[in-house]
Amino acid sequence: MARGCLQGVKFLMFAFNLLFWLGGCGILGVGIWLAATQGNFATLSSSFPSLSAANLLIVTGTFVMAIGFVGCIGAIKENKCLLLTFFVLLLLVFLLEATITILFFAYTDKIDRYAQRDLKKGLHLYGTPGNVGLTNAWGIIQTDFRCCGVSNYTDWFEVYNATRVPDSCCLEFSDSCGLHAPGTWWKAPCYETVKMWLQENLLAVGIFGLCTALVQILGLTFAMTMYCQVVKADTYCA
Repeated sequence: MARGCLQGVKFLMFAFNLLFWLGGCGILGVGIWLAATQGNFATLSSSFPSLSAANLLIVTGTFVMAIGFVGCIGAIKENKCLLLTFFVLLLLVFLLEATITILFFAYTDKIDRYAQRDLKKGLHLYGTPGNVGLTNAWGIIQTDFRCCGVSNYTDWFEVYNATRVPDSCCLEFSDSCGLHAPGTWWKAPCYETVKMWLQENLLAVGIFGLCTALVQILGLTFAMTMYCQVVKADTYCA
């Protein structure tokens, strides 16, 4: 009876971790594709130049694959050590995510101020050698969100030491349109515009976060259940 129950949990544990591993492969693949085709897209921070969408996806995908692999092997081999390792790793990830979420909501104002300072500092790297990713990212954000600068278009005046903005700030794009009068530029601040967009899509972000948490809780449940079943089976056989 105990052995039959163990086999059922083993199948569920293996299937879950196989999907987990395949998900990690997908994330890693997207990260590599972004790195190869888009460079360091979304590298807007001057303090954390490696904090790009591609790098985050590559690291996340590799980590998810590693955890899924440990879980798969632990399920196949019915290895208590690997099952416990999988449980501990997944628990640490879950607790880290929960801690980051709590700190984010607790220090939202401070994070806002720091982020705006850092983004304004990053503007000075716009168009400089070795910062193609940052330059492309600002161009895409200002064009797609119809905004200009972090707080407003005057942020660019400090960068250029002149009354001008990048051409991506223009209402109607054309070469050197950033040299024209302010009436031809977007007036909306990019930081607030993107922040409002995220708030409008907060439900989707919340659902994604909730689904991620449920998947992790499910993985923790499978791992601990199988671990207990393996212990029971070993005791029964002994």
